[in-house]
Amino acid sequence: MLLERIYDEDLSQASYVVGCQGSGEAVVVDPRRDVGVYLGLAERHGLAIVAVTETHVHADYLSGTRELAAATGAQVYLSGEGGADWQYGFAGRRLHDGEALTVGEVTLTALHTPGHTPEHLSFLVTDGAFAGEAGYLLSGDFVFAGDLGRPDLLDEVAGGVETRFAGAGQVFGSLREKFLTLPDHVQVFPAHGAGSACGKALGALPSTTVGYERRYAWWAPYLAAGDQEGFVAELLAGQPDAHAYFARMKRQNLAGPVVLGRRAPLAELAGEAVRADLEADRVTFVDTRSVGAVHAGTVPGSLSVPVPERAATYGAWAYDPETDSRPLVLLARGQDQAQDLWDHLVRVGVDDVVGYVSSLEGLPLVQPGTVCPAGLEGMEHAVLLDVRNRSEHAAGTIPGAEQLSAGRVLWHQDELPARGRIVTFCQSGVRNAVASAALRRAGFDVVELEGSYDGWLQEQARRRAASS
Repeated sequence: MLLERIYDEDLSQASYVVGCQGSGEAVVVDPRRDVGVYLGLAERHGLAIVAVTETHVHADYLSGTRELAAATGAQVYLSGEGGADWQYGFAGRRLHDGEALTVGEVTLTALHTPGHTPEHLSFLVTDGAFAGEAGYLLSGDFVFAGDLGRPDLLDEVAGGVETRFAGAGQVFGSLREKFLTLPDHVQVFPAHGAGSACGKALGALPSTTVGYERRYAWWAPYLAAGDQEGFVAELLAGQPDAHAYFARMKRQNLAGPVVLGRRAPLAELAGEAVRADLEADRVTFVDTRSVGAVHAGTVPGSLSVPVPERAATYGAWAYDPETDSRPLVLLARGQDQAQDLWDHLVRVGVDDVVGYVSSLEGLPLVQPGTVCPAGLEGMEHAVLLDVRNRSEHAAGTIPGAEQLSAGRVLWHQDELPARGRIVTFCQSGVRNAVASAALRRAGFDVVELEGSYDGWLQEQARRRAASS
């Protein structure tokens, strides 16, 4: 048996290729939308991808299930659990609790493990050529290394009303009735790692075991004592802000993402043509340089993705394809980087990219507004906005600051003053650059705090030292 983990550092998301090398067949679980990585892996191992499935309706990325099936002819398998509201809107064989799909001598048995979502499945994997019982669990967003999938996302992004409490109770039941009935040796491979917003304390380890979690997980004492009330309270406390684009992912993944097919390489565009399109407001420019470089001068109205390796995350915070129909022009070092950026963007359904430029030559430039920490007190402003997560804000912030996380600002403009200056900050300045550029493009007067909260803390320390 082959079991290979494909990990996306941008979205902290894991998908899996499970193959039977004897039959030359494979199934892919929870694929992302740029499917070349799976096609290449299968070719290297001499495998044909004959099946594709997913553990649940994802919120943090756009599923590649339909894309991969279209590219390979693989049979699609989908959860048939969760009730009428959580039935997929596209074709695929429905799996219910205890049902299995097989590739050669490898069997994936579906376990209905609701809580994170009502339809959630985990997959027990049995290598029939080696053993008669399962040795692995693909746990999706049910059990992570050191944590559990949050049950509040339906309230946060899918229009649910107080569904978090029922969901948390379902997680408790899924642990008791499914997870803890498995042998300790079963190795657990989750769908996310540290950095994902699908839980509050995910570990960075790629896998864990049933026995390790049974003994050491934060939730283990609650299950051992049968304390569901305490478990629910602990699970729901301190969950991070859910990014606003999650709502779009849920809708699109439930209905069925558009199949892109083979994408032609992005073309390098002439600066004069891009300038004309910018002046006519026909395109949206994406500046992928560092925060410092952007502050020295950037294209007016551009979006900021200061860490290109996180273009999916930051692009989804800054650009909403449901409200902005202008296609993107990327700033990239060359065609390879431009293509990689586009791959990241399609993972979150930002598909409409018309090309790239490799420099700002010939384009209009402007310097974004900034203020140093020492000058903050003397600057008139309508609001001081902390774009970090609410847990970071609660742990300490600049006096008088209001909080609205960078992944939510574009969708909650009604919470911001329509007139007057907004001074924004995060921890170090990266998230702030993303949020402030998106707000400027939306028409707000935004000034970034140089150095953000770290810079402000350093200024306070300097003042204390000077006065002592």
